[in-house]
Amino acid sequence: MVEERNGKKILVTPVTAEDLKGIKIGDIVYLSGSLTTCRDVAHRRLVEEGRELPVDVRNNAIFHAGPIIRPLENGKFEMVSVGPTTSMRMEKFEYEFVKETGVRVIVGKGGMKENTERACKEFGAIHCVFPAGNAVVAATEVEEIVRAEWQDLGMPETLWNCRVKEFGPLIVSIDPEGNNLFEELKVGYNKKKEEQYEIISKQVGFIK
Repeated sequence: MVEERNGKKILVTPVTAEDLKGIKIGDIVYLSGSLTTCRDVAHRRLVEEGRELPVDVRNNAIFHAGPIIRPLENGKFEMVSVGPTTSMRMEKFEYEFVKETGVRVIVGKGGMKENTERACKEFGAIHCVFPAGNAVVAATEVEEIVRAEWQDLGMPETLWNCRVKEFGPLIVSIDPEGNNLFEELKVGYNKKKEEQYEIISKQVGFIK
């Protein structure tokens, strides 16, 4: 569901496609509930090896991240740092991943492209960007590490299933209509670049 609290738009898991209908690129949202770190090898295991994800992320969220974890007593863990990793590395897997798992919210760093756009549009999902350089801040928004799966992959690639509270800010980069903030901004950027290129080239002959 979606809550409005203190001027914040908060996605509370489980999140449905209906909940996301009003979400647009450029919106700033926060996440409360279930968030599972999930990156390269976990995507590969599911998509290429056909292995079932040991954490149910349907209508929940994944985070492209490789955290630093501190083991505690009684098999518990503490989140020390959890910064986003580059989402584009998962691009070739993301359509199949979303189709197979039913994940609703994907969080990472930087933009994604056609596979993720298609997945978001067909299955009612979104991709969001967590601001880079705030890994320690992000860790403070993790209330508990609930489960740790596929620990054989090592700390960065383990599926760390967390309970988070107002995790964010998250900038929506791909919305449920398949609109892509990074690609739209790129069009404007390239137009401005060409305009400036023409101005400069008139003054500095060796550019052309």
